[in-house]
Amino acid sequence: MYKVYRVRQNKNSETYERRIPMSVTTITKNNFAAQVLNSEKPVLLDFWASWCGPCRMLSPIVDKIADENSSITVGKVNVDEQPELARQFGVMSIPTLIVFKNGKITQQSVGVRLKGAILKMIEA
Repeated sequence: MYKVYRVRQNKNSETYERRIPMSVTTITKNNFAAQVLNSEKPVLLDFWASWCGPCRMLSPIVDKIADENSSITVGKVNVDEQPELARQFGVMSIPTLIVFKNGKITQQSVGVRLKGAILKMIEA
């Protein structure tokens, strides 16, 4: 099952559909503490934006990890919609991946990563 969003790359572009698997949680400032800081599972956060080409390349990899690994929580933070969270974690470039365990950051990377590299980040 997928959540379907209508997305526009910028105010002059056409709208397209973006499908996010139900196993991926949309993280906002309102649900951040409950979904990330208080999670009993490791959490992989993907900071992204709809206009970001590398983010669109990484998204299917993150989605696949979410679908295949029920032992982790996978969340996505749209930096355009949640600039406070991006600032809070010093996200200056996207895509940025951050792994949390017990409410603390354990790993962080910037740029597109292969699935195996992301899984190693989560395991570390």
